Amino acid sequence: MTGFLDDLLGGLALGAVYALIALGFVVIFKASGVLNFAHGSLLLFGGYLTALLHDDLGFAGALASAVLATAALAGVLDRFLLQRGGRNAHSAHVQTIITIGIDIVLLTDLARRIGGDLLSLGDPWGDSVTALGPVTVADSRLAAVLVSAVVIGAVFALFRFTAWGLSLRAAAEDLEAAALMGVRLSRVRAGAWCLAGALAALAAVFLAAFPAPGLERTTGQIALNAFPAAILGGLASPAGALAGSLLIGLTEALVVGHQSDLHLLGEGFGDVAPYAVMLLVLLIRPNGLFGTKGAARV
Repeated sequence: MTGFLDDLLGGLALGAVYALIALGFVVIFKASGVLNFAHGSLLLFGGYLTALLHDDLGFAGALASAVLATAALAGVLDRFLLQRGGRNAHSAHVQTIITIGIDIVLLTDLARRIGGDLLSLGDPWGDSVTALGPVTVADSRLAAVLVSAVVIGAVFALFRFTAWGLSLRAAAEDLEAAALMGVRLSRVRAGAWCLAGALAALAAVFLAAFPAPGLERTTGQIALNAFPAAILGGLASPAGALAGSLLIGLTEALVVGHQSDLHLLGEGFGDVAPYAVMLLVLLIRPNGLFGTKGAARV
């Protein structure tokens, strides 16, 4: 029973971090229709900057600098690579393919810089733990849940109560109608990319924190586990991204925790479990848990 509770808490913490990443996929898709496959490299960039700066600026200063720098990088990549020549220069499908190339370039450079090292981000939790009844939980996991809850709540408030959030929702419904109503789509899109970059940099801290050994060159690949969460929740639904992330996080933690009982599925089944869950959900609900059917005029 103690092992199950430990897996449950670990899954909730992992799902909370995945939610930060999945929200990045969702806001970019809502604003531009682009699936950003460079999201993992942005996450690794934010984590690398935090590790590089924390000795000089302290953890808080390094994290703030990394969040701002990653947000700026995401905005610059979108403006000068994806939208080069104007907003209608490339279709969303072509821009999605371009993000794959961006991801390869960024990951190659960051992997060269990191090499085989394990980088510490200087987080204040270290390897400290807290006893919650019969379960001992890493403080980094508790911090992941609390910080993610606050940040996700702030993002949802941004969607609901600000002019930018209203513009984003209008653009997600119909880009042309939103433009005709005076919505400045370029600003909406720039805000979405910057927000996604900032969330990715924040998520990197918790993916590299204890019990993980630190930031390594493959950390960015973990972001891809949040992609099924965004898909199965409904790619244009922030609430779906949150629900899907918690489901994926719990599934991954429980599968890894009971790997010995699932040996028939192979030792690496925990790595593909998120995608297996995504496929099962999409077989039942092709539009995702919170997705809606679109209407096409013919």
